[in-house]
Amino acid sequence: MINLAIVDDHAIVRAGFREMLSQELGITIVFEAGSGEEALTLLREIPCDVLLLDLSLPGQSGIDVLRHVRQRYESLKVLMLSGFPEERYALPMIRNGANGYLCKDCDKDELYKAIQTVSQGRRYVSSKTAELLAGEMAGESATVPHVNLSERELQVFLRLAKGESVSSIAEVLNLSVKTVSTYRTRLLEKLAVASNAELATYAHEHGLMVA
Repeated sequence: MINLAIVDDHAIVRAGFREMLSQELGITIVFEAGSGEEALTLLREIPCDVLLLDLSLPGQSGIDVLRHVRQRYESLKVLMLSGFPEERYALPMIRNGANGYLCKDCDKDELYKAIQTVSQGRRYVSSKTAELLAGEMAGESATVPHVNLSERELQVFLRLAKGESVSSIAEVLNLSVKTVSTYRTRLLEKLAVASNAELATYAHEHGLMVA
């Protein structure tokens, strides 16, 4: 039996996944959450095997939740769900600890297969993500700079791109202002931009604004 949790800020989306999966043998939905904060609270109380995690969440984003899970729940499998196509986020999420990445427009069979795959301790990648990985390994495609950001760098980058201040990011991520400033400097260098405004432009041009 796979104990599954669904985290998405849209009730209608949660209901859709619940309906898709409730009749599948071997899967029990142990809880649903509408925010990252709620998910982390419930995880402390209700164990699960697979976390079906939306990338775009208010407050604590899916990226924030993924980082927390990797620090505290080593055996928990995380299957990221997103409305963004694979070329935008799949590789960064997998590099930073996700066990799989699916677009929300996937069909029932693919969703079920992905849950089963990650529950068995294997990574699930769609055919499109597999192509991206293969192309990158073969040196056939140029890698955009954000794909190689660490999980923490990606967290800080997306918050800066949304216009959050260094001090507010430090508070939300429980970091010092100096540390966030260091990440900002590193991001400007890695993404070859000169300001927060250019970080925001980069994020928009690459379709990376999650919420």
